[in-house]
Amino acid sequence: MGRKFFYCAAAIAVAAASIYLNNTSLLAEHRPGKPVLLAHRGIAQRFDETDLKNDTCTASRMLPPKHDYLENTIPSMQAGFAAGADIVEIDIHPTTDGQFAVFHDWTLDCRTDGHGVTREHSMADMKRLDIGYGYTADGGKTFPFRGRGVGMMPTLAEVLSTFPDRRFLINVKKLAAVLNGLSEERRAEIIVYGGDEPIDVLRRMAPDIKTASRKSLKGCLFGYIGYGWTGLLPDECRHAMMLVPINIAPWLWGWPDRFLNRMADAGTEVFVLGPYRGNDFSTGIDDPSQLARLPPNYAAGIWTNEIEAIGKLAK
Repeated sequence: MGRKFFYCAAAIAVAAASIYLNNTSLLAEHRPGKPVLLAHRGIAQRFDETDLKNDTCTASRMLPPKHDYLENTIPSMQAGFAAGADIVEIDIHPTTDGQFAVFHDWTLDCRTDGHGVTREHSMADMKRLDIGYGYTADGGKTFPFRGRGVGMMPTLAEVLSTFPDRRFLINVKKLAAVLNGLSEERRAEIIVYGGDEPIDVLRRMAPDIKTASRKSLKGCLFGYIGYGWTGLLPDECRHAMMLVPINIAPWLWGWPDRFLNRMADAGTEVFVLGPYRGNDFSTGIDDPSQLARLPPNYAAGIWTNEIEAIGKLAK
């Protein structure tokens, strides 16, 4: 009985040691370089994030403005890159005249003086809208950007031609034809994320584009936590964008360097987010205390809503 127990304990110890050696970051090669900063919506007006829902009009709960930039505009993107962003996130919608409008909302009613579903309008019509019309920080008493956003909704073509050598993360509903028309080198600089169904379609139609969806993020995270200790990766972790909440990162096998090296070998870019709460993948690394939770000399992606502040601190 004693000998059997000894052999069993020895086998368990060997297995535990093997798992440790296969996953400890202490033995992994450190990734050199600087963090890659992703500016969510470029430089944008911040808003009260309490109890947000999919249909919440964020322009109506804007915080007192600290700058004059409106999200998804050329000036906002320029300012984001100038503040240190390596990648700027933008949102797009197809239009009735065959273009793609760079605009966040599914409908026009919240931010603009227009009405109805965004994709049911022509780009020509939306160029006449005031995209700053609905922003208010005092419950509708004043509208500081009203009249200042006329004609500022850009097309995707305008954005790509204005920034021919810059990287973008595109939140998209339908884009495969446009992306397949780009050069191989340009496609390598684009990342696309969005709903599960459109991203599944895009991955089939443009397989060389890195993508992310809620389904792929959860599949990669939970699968890796479940059996990543073996060194095997879920399919959702391959050639993709991986968003890692800062409070979940320490639970990932081999965090940071061994995990980052495994993802890089699989063709996947990793971006750390703010803390995950419930079902929310949209919080960013937005203040010094969150930035300080990253490992020393961290050299992968950072998702932020405050590129003005985080750009200075990180670089």
